[in-house]
Amino acid sequence: MTQELFKESTQLKNLIDTKDSFIINKISFNSRLMLGTGKYKNLKEAKESIEISQASIVTVAIRRAQYSKNIGHSNLIDGLNWQKLWLLPNTAGCETAEEAIRIASLGQEITKKLGQINNNFIKLEVISDANYLLPDPIGTLKAAEYLVKKNFSVLPYINADPILAKQLEDIGCVTIMPLGSPIGSGQGLKNIDNLKMIIDNSKIPIIIDAGIGTASEANKAMELGASAVLLNTAVAKSKNPQLMASAMKLGVIAGRKCYLAGRMKKQKIGEPSSPIEGIIQNK
Repeated sequence: MTQELFKESTQLKNLIDTKDSFIINKISFNSRLMLGTGKYKNLKEAKESIEISQASIVTVAIRRAQYSKNIGHSNLIDGLNWQKLWLLPNTAGCETAEEAIRIASLGQEITKKLGQINNNFIKLEVISDANYLLPDPIGTLKAAEYLVKKNFSVLPYINADPILAKQLEDIGCVTIMPLGSPIGSGQGLKNIDNLKMIIDNSKIPIIIDAGIGTASEANKAMELGASAVLLNTAVAKSKNPQLMASAMKLGVIAGRKCYLAGRMKKQKIGEPSSPIEGIIQNK
């Protein structure tokens, strides 16, 4: 009996897995949790957290990577297994479209040196606001248009703006990455209605990026129908990053399965879960 149950549960898992691939620009990834590499106390902590999270995609700021002594690698990059991980270079720190375009080209060189010849991904960040770190919509759109024409797979980081999201999709971006709340703030999902509009109106993956502080918030993002979640500070600045990485992994998995299952409808009154037939009536 136990073997039969195990066989049945394995078949169910395989059914879910085969019908729910996470695909960006025709490339399939195993995990819907994406991690950043900054703000950790040390390299050991960062490496262990990334491994425990089982993330498939890891993002690295090109500005940080390009100043290392090796072939464009930071020590963390040297310590990660790029046979199992996909590098997502990002243009963090760029204040203008022109600057982001220039840095994106350096990112492509780094991916090639890692052996990821077919990796033309770039996480596009154009942020001119030093206080709130909100993305520049005009600069982002301008840079995205140029990079798409140069055959980059562009993943733009934007505010939760449904109109801008659609414009970026229309020009050929492979995903849209709206923020949950400002970078590193841990405020969670502050504009759920707009995020839901972006998700519902898009034909490409939507990745919630920035502001998530707990596993329940990552779970909520996935329950909304997001294709994935990208986070960094929530793990790196927690008291136990390795444990938080595990929690985020499980939160994302649970949220995705909940979205696929479909939640029950809310009702104003209670409804008994047990049948009322056969109840002995007092006379």
